[in-house]
Parts: sequence; C-alpha cells; structure tokens
Amino acid sequence: MSGPSLSERIGLHRALLVSQLLQASAMVLAAVVTLLLEQIQHVTLFVASAGMVFGCAALVVLIPAERMPSWVLLAVPVVDVAAIGLMRESAPVAGVGLLWAFPAIWIGAVFGVRGVICLTVAVSMMVGYQAFDQSQRFAASTFVLPFTLVALATMSHFAARRARAHRSLLEKQSAELRRSLERSRRQEDLVTEVLDAVDFGVIRITADGEYAVSNEAHARLQANVDPLGASSAAFAADGTTRLDPSETPLSRARAGQVFEGELVWFGMPGENRRALNVTARRLPARDSTDGGTVVVSRDVTTEEQALRARDDLVASVSHELRTPLTSVIGYLELALDDERLDAATREQLEIAGRNAVRLRELVADILAMSAASRNGVEFDLDLTTADVADIVESALTSLAPLASAHGIRLDATGVCSAPAVVDARRLRQVVDNLVSNAVKFNARGGVVVVSATREGDAVVIRVADDGPGISPSEEGRIFERFFRADAVRNSSIHGSGLGLAISRDIVRAHGGDITVQTQQGTGTVFTVRLPQEEGTASWSSTS
Repeated sequence: MSGPSLSERIGLHRALLVSQLLQASAMVLAAVVTLLLEQIQHVTLFVASAGMVFGCAALVVLIPAERMPSWVLLAVPVVDVAAIGLMRESAPVAGVGLLWAFPAIWIGAVFGVRGVICLTVAVSMMVGYQAFDQSQRFAASTFVLPFTLVALATMSHFAARRARAHRSLLEKQSAELRRSLERSRRQEDLVTEVLDAVDFGVIRITADGEYAVSNEAHARLQANVDPLGASSAAFAADGTTRLDPSETPLSRARAGQVFEGELVWFGMPGENRRALNVTARRLPARDSTDGGTVVVSRDVTTEEQALRARDDLVASVSHELRTPLTSVIGYLELALDDERLDAATREQLEIAGRNAVRLRELVADILAMSAASRNGVEFDLDLTTADVADIVESALTSLAPLASAHGIRLDATGVCSAPAVVDARRLRQVVDNLVSNAVKFNARGGVVVVSATREGDAVVIRVADDGPGISPSEEGRIFERFFRADAVRNSSIHGSGLGLAISRDIVRAHGGDITVQTQQGTGTVFTVRLPQEEGTASWSSTS
C-alpha cells in the first residue's frame, strides 16, 4: 500500500481509532459475560489475547495521526484477528468469534479485495483447525462464520470504494469550482482595470436603486455631485433651466427611466461648470430578476464650450450683417420708385432686391439656428395652397445663369403640376439649396435632373446629378451643421455648410423628410417628401 497523504492519514487514523474503541468495548463486554458464565477454559491465554486487543487500541490512541506510520494500518487488524482467534481457542463456547467482524470491516474497507482474500484464508484456517478440537464441535457455524465475515468485509470494501469515488468526485468538483472562482476573479479584475482605464464614468444601479459597480472616472466626474444631485446645482442642456434633484440623470435612472445622451450642466452660471452627457440603459434580466440599469456619463464641457463659442461667433457676424443689408434693401426700394428707370435697369434692380431679401432671410435663419437647440430649428410656416411645379420652375429659372456658367444642363422634364399646402417661400429655399449644390458640385458637361410629382398622399421632389457622389464615410454627416466634405474644403467652392441642415429643418417643419442616395462616381439623388392629406388641394399631372 503506497504511503497516504496527510489528510488521508488523518482520516484513516480517525476510522481506525473508532474501530479499535468499539472493538475494545465489545471485548470488555465479552470478557465480563464469559467470566460470569465460567466459559473460560484457558484463563492465561484469554487474558493474553484480550491484552493484545487492548494494547492495539492503546497504540492507536497514543500515536498522533500525523506521526502514525503506515505499517500500523496493517499490523493492528492482523494482531486483532490473531488475538480473537486465541480468545476463541481459550473460550470455545463463548462465541467471541463474532468480534472478527471489527477487523473484517476495517480490512475490507482499507485493503480491498486482497485484504478480503487474506482475511478469508486466515479465519477459515483458524476455524477449521478449531473445529477438530474436542471442545468444539464441527457445526454449521464452522461455515457460516467465515462466510459472514467475508460478506461483511466485501460489503465494507464496496461501500468504501463508493465513498472514495464520491470523495474523488467532490474533490474534482471542488477543484473545478476553485478554478472557476479564480477565472471569475481574474475576469472581474480585468473588467475593473478596463473600467478604471477609460475616461467616462460607468455605474450600475440595481433594481432596488442601489449602486453596485462604479469606476474611478465616475468618482472623478461626480466628485462634487451628490448621488441625488443635491450638493451641486444641476441645469438642463440650455444651461439656464434649473433641474430639481429628482430630475437629475442619476435620480431618473434610479427610478427606472432610460434615456440617451442627456446633457446636464452642474454648477451655477459663471462658476467653473461641468457638462456631462449621460446615458442610461436597462440591463437584460436573468432568471426572472431585474438586471438593473447601467449609467454612462462623459465629460463634454470642452466640446460644449467650443460649440457655444462657434454659435456665438456666427450669431455675432450674422447680426453685424443685418444692418448693411437693411440699408441696401432700403436704397434699392428707393431706386425702384424712380419712374425714370428704363426697363432693363429696373429688372436688374429687382433681381438685386430679391437676392438682397433672400440674403437677409438667410442671415435671419443663421441667427435663429444659433439661438435654437442643436437638435433642429423651429420655423414659423406661412402655409398656403401653391403649385409645387411653379416653385421648382421659378428656382430653376433663377439658377439657370449659374448652371450655364458651370456648363451644367438643367433637365426639368419631370416637373409636373402638384398643388399642395406648403410655405412657398421656404420650399423655394429648399429647392434653391438642392439645385445649387447639384450645379456647384457637378463636373462641367454634367446634367441635373429635377422632378416634382404627386405620389399617393405625398408630393415628392427629386434633384439628381451625375457628379462624383458622396463617400460612405461622409454620407451620414451631410445634414450636420457647418459640415463640409473634405473634397469641398480642398476646392475653390465656397459655402457655409448650413444649406442642407436648414433645408432638412424646413422639410421636417412641413411634416416631411429629406433623404439622400449616393454612390461615388455615379452621382447623388436628394428626395424631398411632403405628406399631404387627401383632398387638401386638387391636382393634375402634366408634363
């Protein structure tokens, strides 16, 4: 038998100690009863054999488990088997052979099949030898006793093997659990390190509104802010509307609300304020339990200050343009009042006046845009029934000189009569922006195709060109304010980057939308769709 480990040695020592104490107790009982019944034939041999059993028990009690040698595990049951055999020889009719059950169980459990075989041989030899003694008769017990002992040893062997198998399985499961815990701990450490490395705050809120996980960036961003927003004044995105403590992002997230990109200013105006962009999203539920909410906050103070500085600059420049434009328009009106003007001069002054008025309106739009939210501009529409075809044709007539100068041909064969309830002046502004962009950004010799039709319950205007198109990386940004593509910035084409943004806001103010389809090298198509209620305006389709 190979040397057991310390934990196994302790377990074996504990089992052997219990077996020896029980066997010694049974031995005391057997000795007392045998003595009272006067069944002892050889007192000296009986006392010697009992002393052997008690000596083995004392040896197991006195030797510490960690210092118990391996040979004791085999020597003790062997001595017990021999001692019980001698005791049975000294008291043949006392039935002390039943005490062999204790070493039989121990041998079967510890030494397995080999131990059972050795025990069977030893007990059978002793019982067989004693059966021919005159004081002991050859009886059924001669066969039943060895068989019973073998059966006990065998059952003990199988029980011990099952116990060892269960223990081995438990040890493997315990080792796997330790490895899983270690992996989980390493993953948790990795997630913590990653969260602490990013510059945006992350916090997890449980379903009960408690804070479960947060990173260092969140602690920095919220250094002066109470979890309920009470220690520092909070303001809405405009920077002036005071928020109640219950309206702050963290309070709303604790209440179970979800939101995207909420901008909140912390700090009183004039102080060292901080702007946070906060998003709250629900975590997926697991095992029918609420996963809670994760809140991500990002410091956008520098970005917001830069955007506000740009808007202030645009508003200031636009405001400075209004005064000279008003003066220009006034003098043009005075000049047009002169009856001595010839027809050609009057027509030229009228064109100049119309363009000056349009420029003044553009300046007004820029001022409105700089004062409004960056989510869009609200326009006051003057809705009337007008034919969209007339609006489009008027815009094409006005832009014909520009197209001719760029060598671009305007195709208006798709313009059909389409009466609709719109703000004619604002819609003209949209068409002007789309057609002028198609002309300016097209190559010489290109074609710009413009159509206006009624499709179902909507009026649709399309402006298509066969120019270079828009790159996929820039397609999603063309409606952003002040955005100009790289190719345009590197060219001699001038512009503010506001035309498409203003056009989209005008179309959306009508309840419609403007979309773009483009592919580099094949051109671009802008589609304006204006929904119209049935029966709003009668219409016909003519080429």
